[in-house]
Amino acid sequence: MSLEAELERAQDLDESELADAIESIGFECTRCGACCKGYETDDGPEPHTATIFPDEVRTIQDATANESGGTEGAADSTSDTSLEWRDIARPMPYGLAEGKSGLEGETFEWALQTSACGDCRFYEEDESGMGACQVHDDRPLICETYPFSVALGGTSQPMGEAVDEEGMVRAHECEGLGRDISRDDAEALARALKERAVREVREAIAVSDAYEPVETEPGEVVVHDSEGAKHLDGTPIE
Repeated sequence: MSLEAELERAQDLDESELADAIESIGFECTRCGACCKGYETDDGPEPHTATIFPDEVRTIQDATANESGGTEGAADSTSDTSLEWRDIARPMPYGLAEGKSGLEGETFEWALQTSACGDCRFYEEDESGMGACQVHDDRPLICETYPFSVALGGTSQPMGEAVDEEGMVRAHECEGLGRDISRDDAEALARALKERAVREVREAIAVSDAYEPVETEPGEVVVHDSEGAKHLDGTPIE
């Protein structure tokens, strides 16, 4: 299936049917933080990895600048109180090679930045161990829709257990699954899930259209996103 056909399928998703699937299994966030933390594997610790789109990075920049006393608007992205691009996003590690000075090469997405322990840098816990997101109202779509995803076929790789009969709506491992969810909440989650499905394909198309190979130096990382090739600080590569 081509990306264009996949986009058409995403745009044709029925939000009511998505809500039915979500409601059938149920979900309530328990704030356990498992989806925000790094985890251990047989090969060692694996940091939290969640995709973030370029405009989502800027949304968080603006939101954190406003909370710190900055002025509203695009200028917040360069204000003294705004988080820098690297504070929010890191190169998606997939496709990068381990060089003498760390990861190097080209990659095609941004991931949420992590703390030294591998957790999402915006995740925090209170004294009781209850988790919270510091940018919850402005979190990326992938976070807003977890633990659900949509398997469109074609280039997308289905993950998680199928929720509906067609196997399109998937549920990823989460202790909040199986809990009661209101119809309103299921519909809100369905809207976000469709928006995410459309955005992911549109981003993939834009990355493909904008891609031009960049000859990297040893120890250099280049991120190709929907806006073109970028340095680690989010600035374009001319």
